[in-house]
Amino acid sequence: MRILLTNDDGIHAPGMAVLEEIAAQLSDDLWVVAPLEEQSGAGHSLTLSQPIRVQQFGPRRFGVRGTPTDSVMMALGKLVDGRRPDLVLSGVNRGANLAEDVTYSGTVSAAMEGTLAGVPSIALSQATIERPVGAEAFAPARAFGVAVIRQLLATGWGTGGHKGVLMNVNFPPHDVAQIKGVRVTEQGFRDLGATVIEERIDVRGFPYYWFGLGREIREPGHETDIKAMREGYVSVTPLHLDLTHRESMAALTAGFEGFTR
Repeated sequence: MRILLTNDDGIHAPGMAVLEEIAAQLSDDLWVVAPLEEQSGAGHSLTLSQPIRVQQFGPRRFGVRGTPTDSVMMALGKLVDGRRPDLVLSGVNRGANLAEDVTYSGTVSAAMEGTLAGVPSIALSQATIERPVGAEAFAPARAFGVAVIRQLLATGWGTGGHKGVLMNVNFPPHDVAQIKGVRVTEQGFRDLGATVIEERIDVRGFPYYWFGLGREIREPGHETDIKAMREGYVSVTPLHLDLTHRESMAALTAGFEGFTR
């Protein structure tokens, strides 16, 4: 099995080393193509206004001066010799990618790009209590990563009716012995109206700002990714790239019937 490894924290990030450890237990045909610099929050952005530069760090190991999406596109279109990868693994991200984070996350977006190219793709993120973090913070990902990936592949996901679906896996910030298991979850949501924008003043007297995330919206009966993290479970969330809201189509079609300017 040929596996492409990428991330949004940068090719030299501790989480990339963890991802390589995980992937080495699945295959010896590994390719690393990741941003040269941290690209957290880059989302599914693509570099179009300047050239993409690539630095090679060894056999099958490349740093891309660009976004996670750039990295996957370069890997699939230029850098990986021979046949295409059978799997894309993105991560292991420093910090969780839950709820609406998936729309901002470069880690998830790299997996989106792999999925768009027809390659089964998994985003992996490690929730953390404190930052900065060292390699020890990734112990849950190390302990559960291989088994979770193997189980996902064993389900047959990535083929047939599951095309266009990527997997978003989050590991809770607990001691390995305290993790209760794995839950398949829905994407949760936060109350963005409760997001805090904190203003501070720098040493020169100019204002600057920090964002604080809103509270979780709790929906009874819904097993969300946020809830799984809070209760000590590894969260596995299938995300579908087709954003069409089909329930709206009939009403919209009727509303525009006979429409003229």
